[in-house]
Amino acid sequence: MGDTRCARNRAVLSLGVCLFWIGSGCQSSPAPSGTRPLIGITSVYEPAREKKSAQTTVGFAYAGAVAENGGVPVVLPTIDEEEVFQKYLEVLDGLVLIGGDDIWPEAYGEQPHETVQPLVKERYEFERKLIARWLAGGKPLLGVCLGMQFTNVVSGGSMVQDIPSQIGTSVNHRGYHPVQIEPGSTLAQVLGATEASVLSNHHQAVKRFGKNLRPVARAEDGVVEALERTDGPFGLFVQWHPEAMTDRAHRDAIYGALVRACVRSK
Repeated sequence: MGDTRCARNRAVLSLGVCLFWIGSGCQSSPAPSGTRPLIGITSVYEPAREKKSAQTTVGFAYAGAVAENGGVPVVLPTIDEEEVFQKYLEVLDGLVLIGGDDIWPEAYGEQPHETVQPLVKERYEFERKLIARWLAGGKPLLGVCLGMQFTNVVSGGSMVQDIPSQIGTSVNHRGYHPVQIEPGSTLAQVLGATEASVLSNHHQAVKRFGKNLRPVARAEDGVVEALERTDGPFGLFVQWHPEAMTDRAHRDAIYGALVRACVRSK
């Protein structure tokens, strides 16, 4: 049964690549130079339930943002097999870590707050391994919301488990709010600004910074809204959702920066 399911998932993955390639050829701008890079996008895993098989889903906005900025989006099912991991690491030029539920607090040595809604076990284990190996491989990486938090924890950092009860409610982190961006940071260069109005949807925040990560944006309540990698190629992590924002220039600046970094590293 497990082999059949994995084979089916691989077939769906291959079909997804082909469909995105065809669609993006009609609707997207070409990559800045060279071959359009293959960019993996993590997915939400829903375990099988009564009368419903397991599901792999991704918000189309992530794929659209990659394709419209010159990349070829490839949705990554939660398949925890060494051969699959190796193929991802070899073939993909870049990676987008999407949003989702909360990281298990045990991962950073804490007991869970009552508000924590942990990731399903399968996705947690898969992405934990994928992030660690991707960071070691040194290819471009963009983390969005949970993607930023998970990278921080995998790198040895910790989390504020509930912003409203542990920091306060002066900033609504489930809607648009302003952030201040560190001058001279990669994020400031990408956006061409040191402040922005961003759309977020989270109740947790980075507390202790992981190794080789530095904060480059904060909300008015002090919550860290963006991190950058300090030890390698393009590594940008934002607490907000640029792919869902009505400001297309903001979205395209961030996803376009990832695509250009992938082209340069090919």
